[in-house]
Parts: sequence; structure tokens; C-alpha cells
Amino acid sequence: LAENRKGHLDYGGVVILEHRTPAGDVFHTLYGHLAADGATKLKPGQEIAAGEAFARLGPAEENGGWEPHLHFQLALTLDGMGHDWPGVADPDDWALWQAICPNPAALLNLPDDVVAYRAIDEAALLAERKARFGANLKLSYKRPITFLRGWRHHLFDAMGRPYLDAYNNVPHVGHAHPRIRKVAMDQLARMNSNTRYLHPAPMALAERLTAKLPKELEVCFFVNSGSEANELALRLARAASGGYDIVTPDHGYHGNTTGAIDISAYKFNKPNMGGRKPWVQLVDVADDYRGRFRRDDADRALHYAQQVDGALKAIAERGGKVAGFIAETFPSVGGQIIPPPGYLAAVYERIRAAGGICIADEVQTGLGRLGDYYFGFEQQGVRPDIVVLGKPLGNGHPIGAVITTRAIAERFAEGPEYFSTFGGSTLSCRIAAEVLDIVEEEGLSANARAMGDKLLAGMRDLAKDHPCVGDVRGIGLFLGLELITDRETLEPATDAAAHVMNRLRDMRILVGREGPADNILKIRPPLTIGADDVEMILDRLRICLREVEAAR
Repeated sequence: LAENRKGHLDYGGVVILEHRTPAGDVFHTLYGHLAADGATKLKPGQEIAAGEAFARLGPAEENGGWEPHLHFQLALTLDGMGHDWPGVADPDDWALWQAICPNPAALLNLPDDVVAYRAIDEAALLAERKARFGANLKLSYKRPITFLRGWRHHLFDAMGRPYLDAYNNVPHVGHAHPRIRKVAMDQLARMNSNTRYLHPAPMALAERLTAKLPKELEVCFFVNSGSEANELALRLARAASGGYDIVTPDHGYHGNTTGAIDISAYKFNKPNMGGRKPWVQLVDVADDYRGRFRRDDADRALHYAQQVDGALKAIAERGGKVAGFIAETFPSVGGQIIPPPGYLAAVYERIRAAGGICIADEVQTGLGRLGDYYFGFEQQGVRPDIVVLGKPLGNGHPIGAVITTRAIAERFAEGPEYFSTFGGSTLSCRIAAEVLDIVEEEGLSANARAMGDKLLAGMRDLAKDHPCVGDVRGIGLFLGLELITDRETLEPATDAAAHVMNRLRDMRILVGREGPADNILKIRPPLTIGADDVEMILDRLRICLREVEAAR
């Protein structure tokens, strides 16, 4: 065969030769990405002498759109594929295709291992990780996965298998976005320095962020992570209020620094963590599905907020002074909770009346993930004194931000100089500004709303058919599906959630699980996810839920 295949990313000029050994054995070789003129001059049945040049490499405009190279492939049989050879194969079919199309190195007078694919030894990699890292650095899933590449809302393992990423909210605008790569390469080719020098990049990022926030939130601090941002927010609140004590919901999480762990019940209540500090007062997570005040209570928001009165009383009784209230606007590790309307407004009123500062941790919910709301606090109808941003802001590049009022910033400035070596670097700020631009220009907030609505509706339909689903909740692409063993007692189905999470992994869909009982499936994909992906999630969830109920 000799022809020119003009399709994009096809072979371009392609030739298939038939070979006969002296013993009469027949095999075939394929040469792809050739120049069009050479390939089309050959005719079927034409003999090619040993050593005869019969074609040349084609330029990109002739070879299917590739960088010039030769696709060379050996086939021991044409049965079942004829002249339409697959140039790549599913890794799960690797053994079959190796038998049909073995390593052609010998035809090039090369040892096999020169061109053979060397698969990563994942067992050895896991053993090395265990030897080099602490035992509490955990891996996801019973069978860990090695990922080497990503694109939009997919990750690819060491063999190239695609996994639908419905879990990672760090790649906010998708894995490996070309615009972010371009900006990073451009800035790294120039310089990367800190905030001791003037540069337009930090100012440009600050302008973009403050344009989305209430006008009084006008002063920005750039740091390296959400943990560092929350640590700084505590310092700002204490400087501005003159107090030290913090009120915060139970099972909250605000980072892995010492100060952040001290206010994160999700961490400090674990073994060997020392428990709650005297200056931390906990209130219930405003969970109106299984919490103390539920959806049949029209005043549940107020009742949850009134717990702050008890926390403030406890602070006064110990001779303390409140510095502020901090909460994930929608608690994530608490179980993808959407507080009832009016909750934060009633909380903020009480905290401010006591002289405290209101901090909105928007690491999980900010920057358009919620679709109709750019920040979670907008859904609650409040105006925080401090807003904290983290991981999605850099789409994987380390950056966090704290935005506050001029008055709070000025009180903080009465103390020592504040400086972060890498916080607010030129590279970080350019990347973060590009993330914000991509959200706007690619309509990702609108996509989060549309795909979130589709997922929410689909999961609610599943709940009608599967009693193991207790609750479906969320806004935009911040979603949770709670599994239970009994709809009367609401007993958490922890094992079922673990089964579903791991079975979805087997089906190449990544989700997480959260909540005090680890029974809530957490779905928070990159904002690029599409309708076909949503259908895939719903279809595979249906299979998993059937398995859960069949096992009971």
C-alpha cells in the first residue's frame, strides 16, 4: 500500500511493505508521516530492492500535522486489521498487540531495549516512597496510581490510560493549560523575584482580585499556600481586634501549619495532636441534613448561629477576648456542607458585636467554582473582613492570598515588617492573574453552573432509586453525595463510601470522600468538565450503588 492520508494527526504519506524471508515467512512493515509525493509514486506490487530509498520524511503540512519523524511498525499478520493499522493501543491490550506488532528494533540492527518502552516499576516506586517519606504521607486508593500527565479534566497514568478527574480542585482551569504554560515560560525566561522590588505583576493580580470583592476589601497579601494564608489571617485578626481567641466550626480544616492546625478540629482531634487549645471555641458545623438542627426547622440557621453566643460566653469566662470567627464558607472536610441561608449573617453579627473579625476561608469555594457565585460568602449574603484564597488560584503553582480592609491592614502594619520570600513573586502573580483571566474568558463559571446543575439533578435521580443515598447537596461544581445504611437513623455508610470511591477508581474516575464518618463522596472537578463526563460519572455511580445494595 502507498497513499496519502490527509486527516489531521493521521499518517500523511504512508507505505506498507510486504516482506518474504528465504524460508517463505511473510511479515509487513509500515512507514508513516512521509512526504506525500514519494509515497504516491509507489504502486501496489512494486518490488523494492534492498537498500533502495523509496520515500522521505514529510514536513508537518504533509505528514498529518506532526513534528517530522518516522512511524515504523512491524506486523506479523494483517488478519483483522488489513491496511488500517492502529499506531497506538490500549495499555490493557498491550500483550495482544505486542504479539501482533513486536518490537521492530532487530530490523534496524538495534538491540530491543534501545527502542522498547520501559514501564515504571510501580511496586519498586511504592517501596522507595515508603523508605524515603513518613508513614503519615498517605496515598489515595487501595491500589495507588502513578500519574505522569494531565490535560484539562483528565489525568494519564504511566501507561497512558486516561482517568476522569472529578476530585482535584487545584487545577481550577484544567490540567496543563497552554496559556499558563506560556506565561510561566515567558516569566521564567525574564526573572522571578520578590516583593521588595517594584513590578507590575503583583499590582495586576491585586487589581483583578479586588475587582471581584466588596469595595472595602482593598489590601492584598500574597503568600505561598492556603495554610500560610490562614495563618496570616489569624495574625491580622488578632492585630485588629486586640483579642486572641478564635471561634470556628467543628471538623474544620484550614491548613497544615502549627497555627492553622490549632484552629482545625479535623486535625487537632486526631490521636497525638493534643486536642483543642483553650483559646479555641468550637460550634457545630451548620449541617442541616444530619446535624442538631435540620431542614424541618425553619429557624435552623439562627439556631446554629446562636451557638456563637455560648462560645463568646466561654471566652469571657476564661478571661479571654475574641479575635474572630473563621470558617470554610462551605465546609468541605466537614462533608461538602451548604449552610442554611442566613447562617453566616447571624454569626457575623454576633462576632462583630463582640469586637471580633470575620474571616471567610474561600480556598475550596472561591474563584467561580460555585457557578452563580464567584465566592461562597456571596451565597450567604455577607461581607467578610478578611478573605482567604489558596490552591486553585495558581492552578497547581503555589500561591495564596489574603485580602482585607485598609483599617485592618493598618493595624497589622503597626507590628513588625511582613515579608514572604516567595509570596507574591513575579512568576506566581502572573500565573494567578492568568488563571483569573481564563475563568472569565473561557466562561468557566457558567460551565460550573451548567455541569453542576446536571450532576446535581442526576445524583438526585439516583437517590430516588437507591436507599443507600441519604443526601445530595452542592452548588456549582462543589458537590457531595452522602451514603447511609438507614434513612431513619442516618447511620453513616463508611464502608460503602470506600467501596464506591475505589470502584470508581477502577472505572477510571477519581473522586474523594469526606465528613466526620468518611461517608460522603466529594466531587469537585476542574471547571472544564463537560456533559459527556457528567454522564459517565452518573452511569458509573449507578453501577456502584447497585453493588452496594446487592452486598447488603
